[in-house]
Amino acid sequence: MTAAVRGVALGSLAGIVGFLAFVEFTSGVLQGYYTPMLTDIARHLGIHDADVNWLEGAQLMLSALVVPAFAKLGDMVGHRRMLLIATAVTAGAALVLPFTDSFIVFLAGWALMGVYVVWLPLEIALIWSGVRPRRDRAVIAAAAAGLLVAALEGGAIVGALTGGALIDRLPLDVVLVFPAVMIIACFFVILFGVKESRDLAGGRLDVVGLSLVAAALLAFTGGLGLLRLPGGLTSWWSWAVLLLGIALVVPFVRWELRQEDPVIEVRMFRSPALRPVFVTAALFGVSMLGAQAPLATFARTDPAVHGYGLGASGFATSVIIGIYLIGMIAGALAYPVVARRVSPRVALMAACVLIGIGFLLFLPLHSTYLQAIVNMMVVGIGSGALIAALPVAAASAARAMQTGVATGLSNTSKTLGGAIASCVFGIALLNGLTTGGPDSTAGSLTGYMTVWIVCSVTALVAAAVLFFVPKHTFTDQAAVQEPVG
Repeated sequence: MTAAVRGVALGSLAGIVGFLAFVEFTSGVLQGYYTPMLTDIARHLGIHDADVNWLEGAQLMLSALVVPAFAKLGDMVGHRRMLLIATAVTAGAALVLPFTDSFIVFLAGWALMGVYVVWLPLEIALIWSGVRPRRDRAVIAAAAAGLLVAALEGGAIVGALTGGALIDRLPLDVVLVFPAVMIIACFFVILFGVKESRDLAGGRLDVVGLSLVAAALLAFTGGLGLLRLPGGLTSWWSWAVLLLGIALVVPFVRWELRQEDPVIEVRMFRSPALRPVFVTAALFGVSMLGAQAPLATFARTDPAVHGYGLGASGFATSVIIGIYLIGMIAGALAYPVVARRVSPRVALMAACVLIGIGFLLFLPLHSTYLQAIVNMMVVGIGSGALIAALPVAAASAARAMQTGVATGLSNTSKTLGGAIASCVFGIALLNGLTTGGPDSTAGSLTGYMTVWIVCSVTALVAAAVLFFVPKHTFTDQAAVQEPVG
């Protein structure tokens, strides 16, 4: 490839990354905007703080269902096309939220908004399609992913600060309108600014496989939800539904192994390069996705009434989130630099250790605003590095024309980890000890302690998993030959 051709190719890629950066900025706004107002949403809907996890859990569950399908369809019919569909669905769901005070309707709209989680995997697949002919593709893709994640976290900072400021001044139904406007604008940016992938796999969608995995996920997360109901932990019915979800994985795997074109390439889990990526993503999802709501409600809990919490306003909570997200930007931009100096594997391990340390600090240090900020900055640096690194690691270890599936599986693994953690954390917050009396809507201190311990342990376990990965995994040296699934 001549220097002139390389220059044109990189210029075209830069243009695509620029438009996709706006998409990720919008995604960041969605992730940051609502968090400072979760307590206000709970009061608006008349639910307990711990029940906010129903919103998070439902959204993560639906995300786990749609990501495999959208990722597969992206490889088949076009990543840009599926990105447009996902954006349209997200916009429609966002428009539901301002116009209802029904918990069920709000829950449905909130869950459908979870389709936006497929944006980043599809974007990484679009980028990987553009750089695949290059020998230094992993480095370029990692740098592009770092820019996308920086845009995402920048959007999350803007969203968190804006949401926190607006909820202290405007009615909730007015505040909930603004994200929908941004998503609609995002749709037209994709429509007019992003080109389709060059190489498409074609084929057909494995509807039977998708139905089987949907049934397994619905039963499993439904069982977790039943455990959160009064008496759920002692109900045989709750545990039976949970076990049914686990048991349904067996016929799903058997079916997929017989298919030439499965919806989820389960053989990827046998790959020594891909398997640790998926495990790390699932463990990372525990803290990245499952702990969001508990951290926000802890910040809003009044210590004068309950003896714990920060008593922060909506805007003060958004400042904590904003500083955490600044840490994520730093981590995302630092990852490709650190990975070049050491190796992607070591950089990933370091990121996991930072997350583990950050949450561990919460155990003795959680009584002041400054302590929470410091802890979340440490967690943020590690989280930003992982968000940027994991999709690229999955893409670099995947076969040609399976990058959408690989990055989608990485994202699905993270989502499943978050969905499980969200339900478990909801149970912990409901069943611990609180000093607010029987009518208190606050979560329990023992529940929050459980959240921090679980997040720390899972991050450190992820670091241990990556320790056993071959030295040159996720590098261009390992990507010279196409990996086998």
